[in-house]
Amino acid sequence: MPPINEAALAFLGTRHSYPARMLGLPLPDDTQLSALLTLAARSPDHGKLVPWRFIVLKKLALSRLSGLAKIHADTLGVDEGKRAKAHGQFDYGNLIVAVISSPKEIERVPLAEQVLSAGAVCAALVNAAQAAGFGGCWLSGWPSHERIFIQNAFGLGKHETVAGLVHLGTPSQTVPETARPNIETITEWTES
Repeated sequence: MPPINEAALAFLGTRHSYPARMLGLPLPDDTQLSALLTLAARSPDHGKLVPWRFIVLKKLALSRLSGLAKIHADTLGVDEGKRAKAHGQFDYGNLIVAVISSPKEIERVPLAEQVLSAGAVCAALVNAAQAAGFGGCWLSGWPSHERIFIQNAFGLGKHETVAGLVHLGTPSQTVPETARPNIETITEWTES
């Protein structure tokens, strides 16, 4: 049996996400970010297919994506609130890792499991950032689910989607503890 890791359990008991707007400088440098991505890549992955990949978006890329999001919103004729959300996260972001779900055509590993693995990578990246003294926030936003936008923005293949846009940085303030679910109301115990 593996040893109990009390520090990891304590961390998981207090971990949380930070609002993306709250994440500023300093940012993880390239070496630190590479280490965080390495930790996130240890997520569960049935068949060791690596059905995801990373696109690191720095400030210049975020500016380009903001412009693309505005154009895309205008093309679709969305309302101002939705338009602002389309480009807002790229405007105030400093460093975003786009986690791309890139499933493999392998019959023995269902598509759903591969997509969930990409989601696990997003969660692991947020947790790794916090464990390393930074903060993270896993977002997507409606443009991330629009095929034309993601092809233009990220050059994704037809089989690929955006699992998440993980904002990284240093939190500018402490966030209050949020209400957590009552485990008794969401858990069913079965012995037969």
